[in-house]
Amino acid sequence: MSIVSNVAAIAKGMSITFKEMLQPTEVENYPDGPGPMRGAQFQERFRGKHQLQRDENGLEKCVACFLCAAACPSNCIFIEAADNTEQKRISSSERYAKVYNIDYNRCIFCGYCVEACPTDAITHGHGFELASLNATSLVMRKEDLLVPMQALPAHTGSAEEKSEVLA
Repeated sequence: MSIVSNVAAIAKGMSITFKEMLQPTEVENYPDGPGPMRGAQFQERFRGKHQLQRDENGLEKCVACFLCAAACPSNCIFIEAADNTEQKRISSSERYAKVYNIDYNRCIFCGYCVEACPTDAITHGHGFELASLNATSLVMRKEDLLVPMQALPAHTGSAEEKSEVLA
């Protein structure tokens, strides 16, 4: 009795296989699609490459509090803090991250670092092409993670301020 049921199960499976073989193939347009995403579509909650954000004045939001490194279960974040000076202002706080490295060989993209950050300095972006044949290129430095400087809006002061500038 079991041989007959086994043959029936195999015949049913093969019928599904042959039916699918005759259907047209559906493919994603990933490698050849238009634009920077090349056909890839992401959900809003996708956790890609990390980004270090800037505030509205163009200063770094990271204040080197080490909470992201403490929350990381894989211990892949390395930070060195330095003090801001009046001549050289990097962030709006007393300190800034002089060195901020994330080792993507160890990162599990859990999002704990994003949740732990009190200033919303670190976020997940939508960068997904992180594969490399060289393990040393997967250690991202602060320069790689920092969001590029946006053009700050032009100062629109009062008429008195404009006349003082012209004078």
